[in-house]
Amino acid sequence: MNAAAARPRPFPWNDVMGFAFGVLRLSPQAFWSMTPRELNCALEALCGGGAGAPGRNDLDRLMERFPDRDLT
Repeated sequence: MNAAAARPRPFPWNDVMGFAFGVLRLSPQAFWSMTPRELNCALEALCGGGAGAPGRNDLDRLMERFPDRDLT
């Protein structure tokens, strides 16, 4: 893995504000008063929830398919 791939992506402020102001039609005061959890709930209400965490069986299948290996 190179150093660029390990760097976290910056927060997508333009996308979030575009959604809040353009889709939800929030005022700036309402937007900046929201918690991240409240904004996420609004997003999920319109777009549906995420897939969630994999179950144990799914994780076991993934671990079998992509085993850890010693890279040293």
